[in-house]
Amino acid sequence: MTSSLQLSLSLPTFSVGEAGDWMSLKLLARAADKAGIDRLVMSDHVAFGENLDAYADPRNGGSLGQKQPTGPDGSWLDPLATIAHLTAITSRVRFATNILIAALRRPAVLAKTAATIDVLSDGRLDLGVGVGWQREEYEACGLSFDGRGELLNETLEICQLLWRERSASYSSHALSFASIHQMPKPMQPGGIPIWVSGTVNQRAMDRLARFGSGWIPWGDDAVDTIAGIARMRAAMVERDRNPDTLGVVASIRPVFGDDRAIDLRATMNGVSDLRDAGVTDVRMAIRPPSNCNITEYLIDLVAAFHASAA
Repeated sequence: MTSSLQLSLSLPTFSVGEAGDWMSLKLLARAADKAGIDRLVMSDHVAFGENLDAYADPRNGGSLGQKQPTGPDGSWLDPLATIAHLTAITSRVRFATNILIAALRRPAVLAKTAATIDVLSDGRLDLGVGVGWQREEYEACGLSFDGRGELLNETLEICQLLWRERSASYSSHALSFASIHQMPKPMQPGGIPIWVSGTVNQRAMDRLARFGSGWIPWGDDAVDTIAGIARMRAAMVERDRNPDTLGVVASIRPVFGDDRAIDLRATMNGVSDLRDAGVTDVRMAIRPPSNCNITEYLIDLVAAFHASAA
């Protein structure tokens, strides 16, 4: 895990209508690669039901007061397929899911897909994972929403087993196999880094301690990340996991001036406080103006970020 503070951008891989401007997505990825952005992240939904208010219900894994960014007919690109494409038109920037609802994929197939992307991208993949919030999405995949935490744990255990072992065996009440070989292994030593999303609760912290290279705060812990980090670190110590070995995500919102241009200094205010609290990856969602040079716009953003983090 790198000790330097990194800057990530959320890619707009969804749109409110039936079709998005996917060409602008490619242009943004190329510009970020040239400008020095560290990581590009993207969200995941396989399908939608019509009860989108569940996104704001913490009892279902949602985030209080938040709103799903599209309706049920919004267009959402598959993040792994999108990353596979974008790694082919970039050379340096890393890619991550934020988050992948990993339990919706069969574990051995997910392990193969992720390893393939990692190998062909020269080790530029991170997997951010979480349980999700939408019951209908699990039902559409023939899976138990109530058992989603157990499904995610099994998925992660099998992926890491297949990434690390030459001959892998596994047994649970739902799935068993013996002497399974899956090649190629990921390029990154030990397998693809797993970033676990969740609040500081028992199940999420158990998952983070067991599988995680990093933590993506959710809910109240994302609203007050610094306080959440303190709770997360205490939870890791209780589980005999060194919290210093974990990356931590925090999100910041762009601040705009009276002319509606981004105020870089105001936007980056507080970045050093996040670094001091243990954040390793600062994430932003921005849409560069249509009339600007995107690469130059992002170069200025990166420079302001590093100046604030110094």
